[in-house]
Amino acid sequence: MGYVIKVDNASLFIKGQKILDQITVDFQPGTITGIVGFNGSGKTVLFKCLSGFIYVTNGNIIVDGKFLGKEIEFIPHLGAIIENPGFIPYYSGLKNLELLAKINGAISKEDVINIMKRVGLDPYDNKSVKKYSLGMRQRLGMAQALMENPQVLILDEPMNGLDYDGINLMRTLILEEKKKGCTIVLASHNSEDIKVLCDYVYNMEKGVLKDITNIK
Repeated sequence: MGYVIKVDNASLFIKGQKILDQITVDFQPGTITGIVGFNGSGKTVLFKCLSGFIYVTNGNIIVDGKFLGKEIEFIPHLGAIIENPGFIPYYSGLKNLELLAKINGAISKEDVINIMKRVGLDPYDNKSVKKYSLGMRQRLGMAQALMENPQVLILDEPMNGLDYDGINLMRTLILEEKKKGCTIVLASHNSEDIKVLCDYVYNMEKGVLKDITNIK
């Protein structure tokens, strides 16, 4: 399970401005790679490129031997949290996930119920998502990222808004996905997340990605 993702000399220009600068990096199955850097450094844009939401201007992103944006439009079997997870505000968490599950038709309502329980949410709570706390929204975001058994996880600040117990639960879930062979890339402002979770760490500054270390 999991795909090898190769980023080969990839740059991105938007309105003439260089956002990503000649990035070369590999992401391997069964590993967690952390990307750290200040806000505006390019982390989220890189994650959008990896997900197929934006295609790089120069260079390539290669997923299991296939060129993203040329041979495939996006990474198959991808789970992602990028920026703030978006849901229909007047539906319950369960209803939101059921609607998302219908797009691919790959999982059942029981699967949706089980993943909500796994992230610490009550699937039978009829409260609309607009009444959720930030932490509850983040848990729901993780549920949608995990619910179809992804082979790749791209997680942009997955611990945002979570309390101590929520952070520990999310770390456990991420490590469980790693054990399954998932290819995982995450960004976190919390140095403890990076220390506990990551096998490799890179620093991003002004669109440039620099290897920090193999920390395991």
